[in-house]
Amino acid sequence: MPRPLTSLEAADVAACRQLLASGSRSFHVASFLLPARERRAATVFYAFCRRADDLVDLGGDPAAACEALRARLAHLYGGRPDREDRALAAVVADFGIPRVVLEALVEGFAWDAAGRHYRSFAELEAYAVRVAGTVGLVMSLILGVADRSALARACDLGVAMQLSNVARDVGEDARRGRLYLPLDWLAEAGIDAGAFLAAPTHTPALGSVVARLLTLAERRYARAASGIGELPLRCRPAIHAARLLYAGIGREVRRRGCDAVGGRAHVGALAKSGLVLRALAASARPAHADPTPAGGVAALLVAAAATSDGPARRRRLADRVVGALELLASLEARRGAALGTLPGRG
Repeated sequence: MPRPLTSLEAADVAACRQLLASGSRSFHVASFLLPARERRAATVFYAFCRRADDLVDLGGDPAAACEALRARLAHLYGGRPDREDRALAAVVADFGIPRVVLEALVEGFAWDAAGRHYRSFAELEAYAVRVAGTVGLVMSLILGVADRSALARACDLGVAMQLSNVARDVGEDARRGRLYLPLDWLAEAGIDAGAFLAAPTHTPALGSVVARLLTLAERRYARAASGIGELPLRCRPAIHAARLLYAGIGREVRRRGCDAVGGRAHVGALAKSGLVLRALAASARPAHADPTPAGGVAALLVAAAATSDGPARRRRLADRVVGALELLASLEARRGAALGTLPGRG
């Protein structure tokens, strides 16, 4: 029987679920495919991400918001979580989420607060690792997986999702004074970044930059698929669904001629249903692990996650051992009963 999360209150989980039902629809759909215990933990973590993102984006002082988030992490890992973080504290304790991973996430928020531009794809990827690769790492730990190759693929999936978001939101971001597309790519396409921010307009040249970004995202989605095969079977449908739903955003952008300025691409309800069915089918197929190691800051975060030893994973290992022993005892009992029915035995 799954044990309840340490000190995790039902009311806290319900509040997190309500927040995500309207603010993170792709996650909300995929999360229903997770087992109940993992779904509760994932809901709490995603709600923290949603609230933190809103605090930085919608608050009056983004820099102060980031400092407040750092203080909250200090309280959380110091055993004195703020009231709003008590559910997250239970998840962190139960699944052994390393502090450095959440600090990297907050650092990514700080880069947003500073209005950073990214000179190259390598710089954009470093940002994506912080704001989304970290989410993949936390989800792996929640699902009980801490193998380095699986963690690297989880980080790939988070980065791919962030690249899809960047491609979809080019126009929306520009109207808020933000630009995430690599500046060297824009220059190669003959686009002046300052002029684009002043008057965001779709052009074939801009479409070529968006297409280039989507191609790199698609490669990471493909590589991430191998890591999903290393998850427990019951958890694979949800993660495949998340992968397909976010990749579907990119396909919709391509369908619009890579125009990410004239409107915001989204995956319709009918298409989502079809992708969920594809996720169920993909979960049953064997996957071959991709041993490509993580690089840059991702390698450091993967190493931290791989050495984490959360109580939840220790319990899962113990449960597997106990389950195997119980199975062996059952088989032995059946064997003894069968032998007892043979002539000459009684």
